[in-house]
Amino acid sequence: MAEEGAAAATAEKIIHTYPLVRHSDMSEEMRTEAVELSVTACEKFSQNNELAARMVKESMDKKFGPAFHVVIGESYGFEITYECTTICYIYFGGNQAICIWKCS
Repeated sequence: MAEEGAAAATAEKIIHTYPLVRHSDMSEEMRTEAVELSVTACEKFSQNNELAARMVKESMDKKFGPAFHVVIGESYGFEITYECTTICYIYFGGNQAICIWKCS
């Protein structure tokens, strides 16, 4: 009985060390670029989400045109308006959420 409780407690919290794409309607090229940029930025600026978001935004603006928006953080909710085929919602490093979208 005690073994079942211990197994259930360890199964509840799973920390992913890889990017987990929760929702995306981007093209494959754009999604791959967004995921790679997000991982790089979160690893480079692990203590500063604002700088990580700025790095992703500027890179996406240069490659795919202006008006990208990026939010990186923990425990937030959102409701946004975006252009079709330009949103990506990713989890990285357990509870770090990254939302990238374009709205002109």
